[in-house]
Amino acid sequence: MKTVTVSPKFQVVIPRDVRQSLQLRPGQKMQVIEYEGRIELIPDRDISELRGFLKGINTDFERENDRV
Repeated sequence: MKTVTVSPKFQVVIPRDVRQSLQLRPGQKMQVIEYEGRIELIPDRDISELRGFLKGINTDFERENDRV
């Protein structure tokens, strides 16, 4: 777990290793959510970055008759 400091302008710096692992870019938009007493930052991704993220997903399951 990393610790960051809130600046007088209420800004925080995301640690380098977290930025690199999430492939964050300068100017990238993030969604901010308050959830159960904590702040969550969710990076907005371009739709083209999502291409193929379901590759290999298991689709062998029983479907309801009205969903076929």
